[in-house]
Amino acid sequence: MFGIPGPIGTVLDLLVVIFGFGLIIFIHELGHFVAARWAKIRVLAFALGFGPAMVSYRKGMGWTRGTSEPRYLSLLSRGEAGGISSTEYRLNTLPLGGYVKMLGQEDLDPGAVSGEPDSYQSAKPWKRMVVISAGVVMNLITAAILFVVVFMVGLKVEPPKIGQVEPNSPAAQAVAINASEIGIVQPGLQPGDVVIEINGRQPKSYSDLLVEVAMTARNEPARLSIARPGIASPLTFEIKPEASRLDRLLSIGVSPAMSSTLRSWRGEDAERAIESIGLAGVKPGMRLISVAGQTDIAGYHDLLAACAASGGEPVRVTFANDAETVEIELTPASQLQTAFVPGSEKDAVSVIEHILGLTPVIAVAPGEDSVTSAAHEAGLRPGDIFARIGSVEFPSIATGIREVRLHRNKMIDVVVLRDVNGVMTSLPLTTKVTSEGRIGFNASDTRAMNTLLSLPPTQMREPNATDWSPSPASSAILTSGQRIVEVNGTKVSNFSELRSALQDATREAASTESSATVRLTLEWFALAGDRPRVEREWAIAAADVAELHALTWVPPFRAELFEPEQVLLQAATPLEAVRTGLSETRRVLISTYITFARLFQQTVKIEHIKGPVGIAHMGTIIAERGFIWILFFMAIISVNLAVINFLPLPIVDGGQFLMIVYEQIRGKPVPIVFQNVVTMAGLILIVSLFLVVTFNDVKNLFGL
Repeated sequence: MFGIPGPIGTVLDLLVVIFGFGLIIFIHELGHFVAARWAKIRVLAFALGFGPAMVSYRKGMGWTRGTSEPRYLSLLSRGEAGGISSTEYRLNTLPLGGYVKMLGQEDLDPGAVSGEPDSYQSAKPWKRMVVISAGVVMNLITAAILFVVVFMVGLKVEPPKIGQVEPNSPAAQAVAINASEIGIVQPGLQPGDVVIEINGRQPKSYSDLLVEVAMTARNEPARLSIARPGIASPLTFEIKPEASRLDRLLSIGVSPAMSSTLRSWRGEDAERAIESIGLAGVKPGMRLISVAGQTDIAGYHDLLAACAASGGEPVRVTFANDAETVEIELTPASQLQTAFVPGSEKDAVSVIEHILGLTPVIAVAPGEDSVTSAAHEAGLRPGDIFARIGSVEFPSIATGIREVRLHRNKMIDVVVLRDVNGVMTSLPLTTKVTSEGRIGFNASDTRAMNTLLSLPPTQMREPNATDWSPSPASSAILTSGQRIVEVNGTKVSNFSELRSALQDATREAASTESSATVRLTLEWFALAGDRPRVEREWAIAAADVAELHALTWVPPFRAELFEPEQVLLQAATPLEAVRTGLSETRRVLISTYITFARLFQQTVKIEHIKGPVGIAHMGTIIAERGFIWILFFMAIISVNLAVINFLPLPIVDGGQFLMIVYEQIRGKPVPIVFQNVVTMAGLILIVSLFLVVTFNDVKNLFGL
């Protein structure tokens, strides 16, 4: 928020978040205080913060260092407290939140009752209901006011627009309900699609879309209404979300839209990095203004579509800024499949890119900055290919990183292959693994250099699949370090040619949706001398043939190179801002309650719930986006606090409210013994939940 880089900026952002969080709690308690005074209940203390009082004020006594309570009680016992208020206003040592202390009301001690006429117990039940619910009402009013301010000023958000669609994901496989009426043949959501409605609600942002999908009931489809460029009528889809393999939240397999503007990195390193991915002469912050002759460029998805239609042929693109225009040819990259394999930690997974399980070997990325000084001193160089890491020969990126991480804080032996004066040379090295499980290089692989193979995964899980299974290639490739030189007699020298050859060899099977058998010619790796060859028949299942032919051509760099597409959510008039603010308050309120319902359905997990540590961490990230985002975040927290406080648990306002309702109906209060039991049970539940979410927050914060 302050625009200060580094730890100092993070600390300042954290302080702002902590102050805002404390202010929301204080406003909640202010609601209780105002309502108690209205109900003529004696308020003993209204405190800002927790802990011992630093300074206090009591009408009739003035300001006091520390608390004035002992002196007041002494005067009261001697009958000398006339004209002195019973309420002390305190500023405590830890100014986070606050509390109200009323005569005869103790959350943790239901037996601390009082028979005084101005005590909490002496007030009529309906008045106590007002007092108990006033804090929640204040939080909702605060949230509504904050939302009104936010939408008056305007909030930049990512639109509910589809950027990319994961192959074989629910979004890719769905067929529009009204496809035949409109004349749509191609299945799935497409890049550039705009979600205008989901489950009966209109998403204002991509975040709204994600939340609505995640909150879909178990085994129920999400109903989406889609506006597609070039199609006059909205498309209607019913897509059944599946648990994401990364965070286990329900997902349909889409990503947000990226703009046509490159991210504005600074310095020579940024320009070198851009040049290394085939964008020579292009500078950070430039705009993509033309792709294959098309000039009405909306975003990265236009480049994605052009590459997909290119058949692998170069695509001419133009970038520009206020000072210059750069025109270049991009060579599209072969899209590979993605899958998950077991990671280095329990229950962890790593992502691999492959062709039916055929996986390239890990290498050091090219470029001067791809190796740290420590790794350079140990002997690593840009472009090195790893013939062995630890005990793993010709590892993939996933298996190589996993082996490195298993050697944290230890030395590890590696063997690299390096081109020395045109001769491939094997070099044994020993290097130190850091406590973070790194040896100091940027990882790449051999897909563009050759067809050298890592051992196909014996346990692999496709995106949105539920079970582990051997990769298709594990039946044909039995050892690592082999190189595919021919597919059905067609020579191949890299993974792009390998994919094309496999598609050609299975094209007839793909058209009839049947299985196929291809003949692979494999060559054993050797630095010098004979390289024995072996031929192997590889039976490919019909489902795998279909996945192979679903692969297309993609840009040679990731979408994250571009700035996210953003729109300004801003009300045109103050009245519209009020309506939008109230609507947003209602939406967040309902979403919070639905979250608890989905917890019981187990489509939302306990690890997705944020505690104080997680909220603070998230707040510092949001604070970097500016002050208006802080207000938006605080509005959401205020609604969440209202919901949590009104849950039917004895230790929070909701539980207290239910007990008063019981008293109103029965004409007598809930027995003290029962109140003590349920209060203790509620306390144990709250403390247990706090410990669990804090543990998860800390674990996620440190990447454990």
